[in-house]
Amino acid sequence: MARYTGPKTKIARKFGEAIFGEDKSFEKRNYPPGQHGNARKRGKKSEYAIQLQEKQKAKYTYGILERQFRNIFKSARAAQGITGEVLLQLCESRLDNVVYRMGISPSRSGARQLVSHRHITVNGELVNIPSYQLKAGDVVAVREKSKSLDAIASSLSNSNHVYEWITWNDDTKQGTYVSVPARIQIPENINEQFIVELYSK
Repeated sequence: MARYTGPKTKIARKFGEAIFGEDKSFEKRNYPPGQHGNARKRGKKSEYAIQLQEKQKAKYTYGILERQFRNIFKSARAAQGITGEVLLQLCESRLDNVVYRMGISPSRSGARQLVSHRHITVNGELVNIPSYQLKAGDVVAVREKSKSLDAIASSLSNSNHVYEWITWNDDTKQGTYVSVPARIQIPENINEQFIVELYSK
């Protein structure tokens, strides 16, 4: 399946924020990309353009392609609760995202690779599907043979994020997806209502 593998800073500049995490290149040039990015005067965006940009931002943030993202939206719309909030909760419940949140990898793309390469277990079983949906109480761990990987050790040593809906034990290299996060616990700067409005047209 094709995924965006181009320069991340260029995408971050497009949205005006470091959606992939800390980015020194973005800090130096936090204006839109292109020859006239810093000087061009842009007209007021249409409602559709704003909604589309918000959807694109969410897709790039979580590393999800259009068809998969649309399917997640359909699941969110069919579920109980506020559709936009459920949409983000489903994105946060993906295994690759939780691996990233636990600090096992410094990026979602890196977390996706760890899962695909069979370095991660869920409830003691190997799972190599990044989009695997976790349920409250699921235990996510680094596979025994992979605990000595330098990339994982380095990421964990530099991780300082704490989330109320996740626990992590650095000694055993395992954590628990305690509960589905409430919207206020999801730090991403995404206006999910715009996405709902876009897909509802």
